Amino acid sequence: MTLSDSRVLFSLIATMFLILLLFSPKAQATQVSPSSTTMSQDEAQQLGEEFGLIVGEVDEELREYLGLQKAEGVVVFEVIGGKPADLAGIKAKSIIKEIDSREIKNLHDFGTALKLALVTQNFSLVTYEPAKHTDQGITGGIQFHFVRSPKT
Repeated sequence: MTLSDSRVLFSLIATMFLILLLFSPKAQATQVSPSSTTMSQDEAQQLGEEFGLIVGEVDEELREYLGLQKAEGVVVFEVIGGKPADLAGIKAKSIIKEIDSREIKNLHDFGTALKLALVTQNFSLVTYEPAKHTDQGITGGIQFHFVRSPKT
């Protein structure tokens, strides 16, 4: 086995470990409680725009189009240039899975977690990027984004 082969193998093992860790039932992510704050879909979308994202909930049609197993999460329709989301490298068609270790299943979770995270000015955001048809069989992947938002 060459050095190049061992690096590829290590990279694959590390990626698999992160995926298993992220999606295991004992994952560190906590789901935002609906009772923790009131957040309408409009408020969540407005907060997303201020952060630099045009978002919507994953429904059955999007689930099929993106080849997802479940219709949950928040999909990024558009990234607004120059905003914190753009600077963190978030891409359109990504599915937001976590914000600052809080699980995201719908717009309420997204808005609540983003509101709490923006106060800290530094937080992490986890996305799933579905495979493209041009990827020749390579599946999509989990991406970790580190966000630094400017002081307001």
